[in-house]
This record gives sequence, structure tokens and C-alpha cells, in this order.
Amino acid sequence: MDKRKCPIGVFDSGVGGISVLRELAALMPNEDYVYYGDSAHAPYGTKTLEEVQRLTLADAAFLETYQVKALVVACNTATSAAVGLLREKYADMPVIGIEPALKPAMSVKVHPRVLVLATPMTLREEKFRQLMRRYETEGEILTLPAPGLVELVEAGELSGEKLEGYLRELFAAYPAGELDCVVLGCTHYPFVRQTVQRVLGKRVMIFDGGAGTARETKRRLRETGLLNPQQGKGAVTLLSSSEGGAMVALERMLFEKY
Repeated sequence: MDKRKCPIGVFDSGVGGISVLRELAALMPNEDYVYYGDSAHAPYGTKTLEEVQRLTLADAAFLETYQVKALVVACNTATSAAVGLLREKYADMPVIGIEPALKPAMSVKVHPRVLVLATPMTLREEKFRQLMRRYETEGEILTLPAPGLVELVEAGELSGEKLEGYLRELFAAYPAGELDCVVLGCTHYPFVRQTVQRVLGKRVMIFDGGAGTARETKRRLRETGLLNPQQGKGAVTLLSSSEGGAMVALERMLFEKY
């Protein structure tokens, strides 16, 4: 079997990782992908560390049955909680995680004021604390947990009064002009980026880690000789742990149209 022609496995706690899958497919359109969204157990960000580790290992084991050549953990919470465990278990394949895009946000100006929006677990785990310490002298880093926002995205609430009302209340402590950047530290959040921008104003720059994760995935595949030599457009398989077809339909809409 030519491992180069095996698919790349991508997973998330739900539909959010489609934002990373879009970046991967844009950068490496000739690759095949299998995406698995664990929407039946979403959100991960409010669960215990042990629960997230168990679910993440189960997600990876499920994708392993598709003979994937690499694993992309398209979930900030799962990366924070379990990427080390995955790299131990799957030492023979590239395992790529995602982290909040603090690096580009901190480079927009001298000593910027940056707000990291993420799930409660992502913000409390040591992996994020290490990331903060790396950049804490370069600017002011603020953190804001957003419980409930993943659920809105999972329900297909990508715009409208309900979402905007939630975000206005969430950002009430940060009036216009007080922030330079917002880092979307959950892969679900890029799908509500336009509403976040409208609530915060055009002056605030918004960053997410999807493109950086795609670039790192390509680098790792090239490094290990696993880039697919095939030409043309690869196949994309979308899967969900939720029963019925509603979540797969939402995944497809987000991948193809949003």
C-alpha cells in the first residue's frame, strides 16, 4: 500500500473543525480527507480533562479504521487536553494539533492588547498557559471563556439576533477602542467571525489558527515523505457521531458554501 495515497484524518468535537478542513483542502486540494465531527458529545470545552482525553482517543481510533496517514486535531480543547497522548499512541504517523493564533496577533503593533476567546478548558489547561508565557512580554493578553458559543454553532446559529445578542453580552466589558486583536481560540468560532467583527467594530483585527495548522500539516507530510503525488481534486468524506444526517448536512454546508 502506498501510504502517500491514504487520506488525512481530521477530527473535532463537532462541526467546528470544518474551518480547519477548509484551510487544508485549499492548501492541499489533491489530498483525500476523512473528517469526523463528534457532535453527539459536543461541546468538549466544558467537560473534565479525563472526559476529553477519553473522547479524543476514541475519535482518533475511529479515524484509524480509515487507514489515515496523519491525524489533524482540529479542536483547540482536544489539542490542549490530549495531543501528547495521541503522539505517544500514534508515534508512527504525524499528529498535528491547533493552538490559538497568538503569534500573528502579537505582531500587529508594539505592545498590542489581545483578547483570546476560547472554551473554558482550553483557557485553563497548561498548554495554553505555556503559550501565554511565551508572548506575555510582547503585549497585554486577556482571556475570555465563551460557554454556549459552540452550542450555537452546532445548532446552525451562524448569524442573526440570537447570536449577536449573545456576543454583545459576552463582549460588554470591552467597549470599542479597547482591543487591538481578538484571537478565535476554538475552531467553531471562525464561522461566526463576521458577527464578531460587527459587534467589536472594524478596527479590531481577528485571527484564528486554521491556516497555520494547514501549513504545519503540509510541512509534516513533506518531511515524512507522505505528500500525495496524485493530481487533481481529492475526495472529502464527512462523518458525524450524531444519528441521522442533520450534522453531516451542516458539515457539508459549512465546507462547501460558508
